[in-house]
Amino acid sequence: MSLAGNLRTMALPDILQWIAMGRKTGTLHLERRSIKKRIICKRGDIYSSWSNDPRESLGQFLIRNRLVTEEQLFKVLLQQETHGRPIGSILIAEGIIGEEELKQMLQLKAEETVYDLFLWQDGAFEFKEGELPSDLPIHLELEVTSVLLEGSRRVDEWSRIRQAFPSSRTTFKASAKPDSAGDATEQQALQLAAAGKSLAEISLELRRSEFDTSVLLFELHGRGLVEVEIPGEETRPLDTVDAIQERLALAHQRLQEKRYDLALKAYEEVLTLDRLDQNAKKGLIAVAEARVRERALKRVPLDKVPVLKMDLMTLTKENFDPQEGFVLSRVNGQWDVHSILKLCPMAEDDALMIFARLLERKVIEFV
Repeated sequence: MSLAGNLRTMALPDILQWIAMGRKTGTLHLERRSIKKRIICKRGDIYSSWSNDPRESLGQFLIRNRLVTEEQLFKVLLQQETHGRPIGSILIAEGIIGEEELKQMLQLKAEETVYDLFLWQDGAFEFKEGELPSDLPIHLELEVTSVLLEGSRRVDEWSRIRQAFPSSRTTFKASAKPDSAGDATEQQALQLAAAGKSLAEISLELRRSEFDTSVLLFELHGRGLVEVEIPGEETRPLDTVDAIQERLALAHQRLQEKRYDLALKAYEEVLTLDRLDQNAKKGLIAVAEARVRERALKRVPLDKVPVLKMDLMTLTKENFDPQEGFVLSRVNGQWDVHSILKLCPMAEDDALMIFARLLERKVIEFV
């Protein structure tokens, strides 16, 4: 038996309880914009998980837990391209990490993929009974009850944190020196806060989700080590009209497939039902932007090395968003675009668009 819908009308805890009570075996597919995740279940328990979110890749988990450096990961990814071997096996063969460390990171990666879903307020889902992939890197076998308890705890914690840090644009000021913090991660977070970085920027640099980063900063805030400088405005998701959800979902799917004419048609059909629907209007803009984006991406050569055209003094006067700043900090005059993409904790197309914007603004050039 299959089950499908949207998390707005059937929350994740209800779906997992349905799976547990029926002792279901199969795969729960979830999708929100470009992010896709899967929860694999076996006899009602959570067996494993998968995600295409770049922040949840094994490489990013290894860097954030300081088990590998960016340089080491870069070399391993090159070997993976050449020999087609899994990253984990290369890391072990090179003596960079041990088998137990790899297993722990795979376990952590799989668990975080599941727990992050509790913070999704919307997104399409479908449970396909009997679907059980054979190539799973790690088996969790988590009881749904324990997952629900942890998920509920995170939702409550997120609600408390949002009262202090209402936006990803929240910025901080340090009330103490970095070396007054505890471990290396806390020290790095405090250093980034002191530099005026926003929550989104700190999250990127730490290779952590916004939730994990917020938890860390909230702890530092509670200890009086950081203060909120600019809270930023709270962002709330727009309400949608139930009667046109099917057409909006279809339009989004066609947009992701890059079938722009069909996406345009679906959004226009929504506007014939409700000419004021903001999601459809934004969808029309998204289609136009996607076409522009596709043309821009063709201007970024993967095999060329980006170099700065501006001196440091001029560069500091420019206004860069968190992702632009992250990509720009990896431009070292040695790595080509393809190499930098491997190290970015963001979707490849998003990183390529950043290169295109930096090229357009004459911040970089390719050699």
